[in-house]
Amino acid sequence: MKTSLQTNQLLTQMQQLSKLAKAGSNSGINPVVNSGSEFGNLFTKAVNTVNQQQMEAGRLIDQVETGDGGVSLVKAMISSQKAGVAFQATLQVRNRVVSAYQDIMNMPI
Repeated sequence: MKTSLQTNQLLTQMQQLSKLAKAGSNSGINPVVNSGSEFGNLFTKAVNTVNQQQMEAGRLIDQVETGDGGVSLVKAMISSQKAGVAFQATLQVRNRVVSAYQDIMNMPI
């Protein structure tokens, strides 16, 4: 239940950043000055959340393999799939950020 709360909080934060970016482009305000560190913090939290999900999935899988802890295979597989989806989403965000950085660096001055 804790991971779904963290995921919901992450989604809420991403939506807030999206709204902030849209408001800045419409009103002429430059939100980049303040949101740069916010994006870094948000991305760090996302990576930490993915790490926690992967560690939890690994722990559950180990418990299923050893037969102790009363963990069902279904619970371990669901946890593993959640961790996989979270990792892929984080990887896609990273790829987009790297692509945007490369586009900016290749712009003529």
